[in-house]
Amino acid sequence: MDTKKEKTGKAMNSEVAINLADAQKQSSEYARSLIEASLDPLVTISTEGKITDMNEATVNIMGIEREKLIGSDFFDYFTEPQKAREVYQEVFAKGSVADSPLTLRHKNGKLTDVLFNGSVYKDDKGNVLGVVIVARDVTAQKLLSRYSLSLIEASLDPLVTISTEGKITDMNEATVNITGIERDKLIGSDFFDYFTEPQKAREVYQEVFAKGSVADSPLTLRHKNGKLTDVLFNGSVYKDDRGNVLGVVIVARDVTAQKLLSRYSLSLIEASLDPLVTISTEGKITDMNEATVNITGIEREKLIGSDFFDYFTEPQKAREVYQEVFAKGFVIDSPLKLRHKNGKLTDVLFNGSVYKDDRGNVLGVVIVARDITAQKQLAEREIAGREKELMRIEELERFRKLTVGRELKMIELKKEIEELKSKN
Repeated sequence: MDTKKEKTGKAMNSEVAINLADAQKQSSEYARSLIEASLDPLVTISTEGKITDMNEATVNIMGIEREKLIGSDFFDYFTEPQKAREVYQEVFAKGSVADSPLTLRHKNGKLTDVLFNGSVYKDDKGNVLGVVIVARDVTAQKLLSRYSLSLIEASLDPLVTISTEGKITDMNEATVNITGIERDKLIGSDFFDYFTEPQKAREVYQEVFAKGSVADSPLTLRHKNGKLTDVLFNGSVYKDDRGNVLGVVIVARDVTAQKLLSRYSLSLIEASLDPLVTISTEGKITDMNEATVNITGIEREKLIGSDFFDYFTEPQKAREVYQEVFAKGFVIDSPLKLRHKNGKLTDVLFNGSVYKDDRGNVLGVVIVARDITAQKQLAEREIAGREKELMRIEELERFRKLTVGRELKMIELKKEIEELKSKN
């Protein structure tokens, strides 16, 4: 018979065993809850590559019951089994692997793109027991990436994303075309190397970080064949969902056509021999030709932004004519007088019309001030000549009258003499 002491010992051992079993059960349930807590497929794999456990997300993504998955070859469920095996072996070699792209196949044929993340797991003695794999479903991210890429490619202007270190992370085809460099070589390269003034480009990029955005900074991109393209650099920072700045998005607007148009417009302005001025809706000079500089004696830089009406002898009258242009859309041959800075006055005929943007919004007024000094002098000479001619005619008329009067007087005298002779 067992002694009392032996019975007590057996009871204690039994209680320890029960407590140990309970602890193991709780630990197992805790591990199971951790496995199932993952929304991504999570799988444990033996050193032989066989599935030893998985969560419900794995069952769903493969469409295969848990019982059939247990003990099966993990690599058979990928579109590229050998590639999956190599990544798995890499986990053993390095201890872990992150974001290796693979594709899982559902039993009905549906494919799911995943990022394979894995690490080895060990027993309490440090012996490797197998691998834990989490396969992050990136279908949504991939769709979002494709959508983002379509947005990037939708831009006709060069569009580039740049890291906080100034390295290119992505770009559209327009960027490839304007630089002449393949996408693979652009990725990871220094963004500033493609500008004629790298330091200036870097300063504008830094300004984006400082201000959050920048608009219409003029820069020049260089194609690998040496061709230069003038652009307006527009950029803003982009952030993750926590508000952390990830980098900068740049759109470089090609302004070659606008620059050519601007030069063409300037050539048209300069082609006018008369003073030609563009004026804003506030009455400020926005541009002018050399004839305007000459007639006022004031440099272009000082004329830009100044009040147009200050250069006339009658500023209020000039303002009224300017306002008439807005009211009627145009004005023709309004006489005014411009003053040169040295005091010289020039008579002009003020001709103007409004100019608009492509939506019909009035941007300002274009003025041509026809210098009529020569015409006025000619008119004055003609008037003086006519007055002289009239004076000559009047003098001739007086002479004629005087001459006729004398002749009549002589006739009368002769008649009187004849009468006197006849009486005698």
